[in-house]
Amino acid sequence: MVSFLLVLVHTKYLDGPVAYGRVAILFSWIIFFNVILAYGMETSFFRFLNQDRYKNKVTSTSAVSIVFTTLIFGVLAFLWQGEIASLIRIDEEFLTYVILILILDALVIIPFANMRAQERPVRYAVVKIINVIINASLNVFFLIFLSGLSEKIEWLELIYIEDFKIQYIFISNVIASAVTLLLMLPFYLKINYKFDKRLWQKMMMYGSPILVSGLAFAINEHFDKILLEWMLSGEKGLFDSGAYAACYKLALFMTLFATAFRLGIEPFFFSHAADKNAPKTYAMITKYFVMLGSVILLVVITFSEFLKEFMIKNPEYWEAMTIVPIILLANLCLGIYHNLSVWYKVTDRTKFGAYISIVGALITLTLNLWLIPKYSYVGSAIATLIAYGSMMVLSWYFGRKYYPIPYNLKKIGAYLTISIGFSIVSFYVFDSNYLISIPLLVLFLVILYAFEKKELKQILKK
Repeated sequence: MVSFLLVLVHTKYLDGPVAYGRVAILFSWIIFFNVILAYGMETSFFRFLNQDRYKNKVTSTSAVSIVFTTLIFGVLAFLWQGEIASLIRIDEEFLTYVILILILDALVIIPFANMRAQERPVRYAVVKIINVIINASLNVFFLIFLSGLSEKIEWLELIYIEDFKIQYIFISNVIASAVTLLLMLPFYLKINYKFDKRLWQKMMMYGSPILVSGLAFAINEHFDKILLEWMLSGEKGLFDSGAYAACYKLALFMTLFATAFRLGIEPFFFSHAADKNAPKTYAMITKYFVMLGSVILLVVITFSEFLKEFMIKNPEYWEAMTIVPIILLANLCLGIYHNLSVWYKVTDRTKFGAYISIVGALITLTLNLWLIPKYSYVGSAIATLIAYGSMMVLSWYFGRKYYPIPYNLKKIGAYLTISIGFSIVSFYVFDSNYLISIPLLVLFLVILYAFEKKELKQILKK
């Protein structure tokens, strides 16, 4: 949420949607290459850690692998920096920051995974929060206070540069990532650095479809901002990309919920895979995920006007608000997909994850190429929703054959339909009028309680 508040700072103090568009595009490239540098090793780590014969080798093997490939990437990226910058159409100076962030973030992938596997959520949260606080604080300092303070404090003149706001954002990120790596150094001091080649080959085989899935996800989630600039070209492309990225952030509540849920539940899925009641447990978890996600969808829609005025101070960005319900629903579909994807992870059929993600990426690219020239960012939002919705349905369809899970489709479908219907009425018909949207939200909560009262009481007792 602290990170989310940076939207307020960036949209207010950067020079309009064009500048914010540049920032959004750079971060889109960071996420794309983050996936490449992780190459599915994190998921492979969890999978093989729960197998007794590999338990003592997984941590060191995966860590050595990530460190080696990251160093190779760093050397090659700096050697070919000019060529890469030209290829992806970004300034070479910005690319320097991108490479540093990628290297630093890659080196903490396995330490964080190890922390999750050891069930140390407090330490995990503390390190993550320190990263966010440092990043956010430096953003605020550089963008809001540095200019004025440099006139009063002599040594601050050394670090103040005019028209350097975008660079300051990425410098803040580099510093935060460097501190995070320092905090995780004890992990690298404790491991034995033994490398099991046979285990590594199996982990790569298991993780390679995850890499493909990750790349497809990066295309689905972030490539539309890059395409907006490329296809609309010039200031128009950057402006629309910036406005789209800013309003897209209002869907971050759904993303935060889905991400936190996935981080906690993924190790649980693997550790309970051998339980005979696992399918029923997975079905119940998915139902509650849909319930909570549907509530979040309605809450954000209900208070979208407040969030818009509070978080995005510059009215230039508001023209893209029409995409908020579409992106919220798309992210809910993505969250459901991650829950449904348990079947191919616990049965070692991760290739299906790659196939499904490739289909999603192809839908994203095809629809963006078709819709952006006609509808700009609205076309991108529609493409995202259709891609994630298709992935969700495909995962459910194939899962029935290879790992049947007794999902309560009637209830899940009913809750989704009611939530989506109320959202459309609230946002598009009554323009998020509180007199309409709040009663609809309350009614939905009453419906959930009425149908889930017995189970909710049991959970609350525990």
